[in-house]
Amino acid sequence: MSVNTKYKDSVFTKLFNDEDRLRELYAALEGIEYDPAISITINTLEDVLYMDRINDLSFTVGDKLVFVIEHQSTLNQNMPLRILSYIVRVYEKIIAHRALYKTALVKIPKPEFIVLYNGLEKAPEKWELRLSDAFMGLEA
Repeated sequence: MSVNTKYKDSVFTKLFNDEDRLRELYAALEGIEYDPAISITINTLEDVLYMDRINDLSFTVGDKLVFVIEHQSTLNQNMPLRILSYIVRVYEKIIAHRALYKTALVKIPKPEFIVLYNGLEKAPEKWELRLSDAFMGLEA
């Protein structure tokens, strides 16, 4: 039996394309209660040329953190590289372009990346992937 992953992704994205549900999701993932007064800004990337999403969910909570969440049905060791391209585009979206050319330091929200996996292949409950693992010439 095969699963339409595009359908699953769109259900996930539609379900969590709401500030209150995002707050609830984040609180559940972190095991905390999040103050409903703290603002959430959704900044999920869209592909202008193909009218499609680039990443599943991206949002800023208050002025502290940017979260980029990917929903995966297959294990993918390239997620750090994919997320690097996402976070650059999210920062481009939320930071005034001209600010980069001024002498004052541009403060940016600290990113936190979470990948949700629901595939059939066995995987640890928590798994940390590092971008540096993809760098050539660093083998031991």
